[in-house]
Amino acid sequence: MSPKSVRIRWTTKSAVTGVPFDAIAREILGPRYELSVLVCGDTLMHRLNREYRKKDYATNVLAFPLSDTEGEIILNLRKIEREAKALSELTKHRTTFLFIHACLHLKGHDHGEKMERLEEKYLAQYTKQ
Repeated sequence: MSPKSVRIRWTTKSAVTGVPFDAIAREILGPRYELSVLVCGDTLMHRLNREYRKKDYATNVLAFPLSDTEGEIILNLRKIEREAKALSELTKHRTTFLFIHACLHLKGHDHGEKMERLEEKYLAQYTKQ
C-alpha cells in the first residue's frame, strides 16, 4: 500500500534520480500520511529558514509537520550537492539521508542516538546497490 499521497515539486532545473521517496515515506510515516516535498535552491531555502527558524542562511532540509497525518519536507538541492561533493558522496546518497532525517523528524524524533540509529538503518536499507 502506498502513502495516501506523496507530492514532489521541483523548482530546480536539475533533479536527483533514484531516491525512493515513496518507499521511505511509506515505511517511516505510514500509509495514511500525506506528504508534500519541495526541492528548491539556495534563495528560496534561505528565505524559508529565515522566516520560520530565524536563521539567516540556506540550510539543506526543513521539515514541517502540519498535523499527525500530513507534513512538508523542503530539500535544498544546491546545498545538498555541495555537501555531497565535500563528503565525497553521491548527491543521491546525501539526498536519501536528508529525506530520511526529515521523515524521522516528522514522525516525532529529535536529534540523538536513537534517531542516528534509525537513520543508519534506513540509509543502509535504501542505498543498497
